[in-house]
Amino acid sequence: MTPTPSTKTTSAYFFQAALAFAVSLGGSLLGIAYLPIDTWQRAFLGMTLLFLVTSAFTLAKVIRDQQEASSVLGRVDEARLEKLIAEHDPFKSAA
Repeated sequence: MTPTPSTKTTSAYFFQAALAFAVSLGGSLLGIAYLPIDTWQRAFLGMTLLFLVTSAFTLAKVIRDQQEASSVLGRVDEARLEKLIAEHDPFKSAA
């Protein structure tokens, strides 16, 4: 029986990812704010950025959920197989 390795992110990696997200979002917002365009165009770009961010979070969640579901199914299948092997008696007569 091989244990499944746990993938735990370090606090440094989490901080780096959060900082990169904050810098990119802030830079995008500043860029939109200082563009020489009308207010309605700026609002359109802001809504586009908001939709992009929320859809990226949704996609990340869907991918994570799919990965967790497949790992749970894999462990369940492995447990079923181990149970069948443990219960199998090759010397039992078929009656």
